[in-house]
Amino acid sequence: MRTVEVFADVLCPFTHAGLHTLIDRRTALGRTEPRLRIRAWPLELINGAPLDAHHIGAEVTALRESVRPDLFAGFAVDTFPGTSMVAFALAAAAARTGDPVLVEEVGMALRDAVFERGLDVGRPEVVAPIAARFDLEPLDAAATSRAVQSDWDEGRTRGVIGSPHFFTPEGESRFCPVLDISRDDVGNFVIAWKQGTEAFVDSVFSG
Repeated sequence: MRTVEVFADVLCPFTHAGLHTLIDRRTALGRTEPRLRIRAWPLELINGAPLDAHHIGAEVTALRESVRPDLFAGFAVDTFPGTSMVAFALAAAAARTGDPVLVEEVGMALRDAVFERGLDVGRPEVVAPIAARFDLEPLDAAATSRAVQSDWDEGRTRGVIGSPHFFTPEGESRFCPVLDISRDDVGNFVIAWKQGTEAFVDSVFSG
């Protein structure tokens, strides 16, 4: 099965928009491949602190106003998770199966829980029903840490610079290939479709 590898954080709104953009195109084309093999790029470990909910809220507002008004309907700053590691525990359990369909479906279910339903996936009791839906048992803290560290180490070796970073089946390496992200003079986020977005998306489905 053809796959696109994506190194990303569960709580990254740019990843949420980018993954949905690829899945939407795949659906429109009537295809089932390539699947998204989502790997861990743990921003809270990289940054040395949890992601700031209000900062993420500003990014979400800009994304909704500019490129994806159909997404982030249920996002809530007040319930934004304080950690991604609980969600990564389930994602890592899916990865252990080696099933690319399951990896994508679990990864998207976790992101949809945060950004479309306003759920705090930093709480085990919130992740448990998602795990049950896929008949999975999240890894324990030690196993999760090892799995996340392994992805992080591999990502750095392969030149990953942020979330999301894509590797296409043809070997192309692209950081955040569909979104152009900047700030205006007063610090507000300005987001637009990146020049070459259509070409990148088309290349993913050209095989």
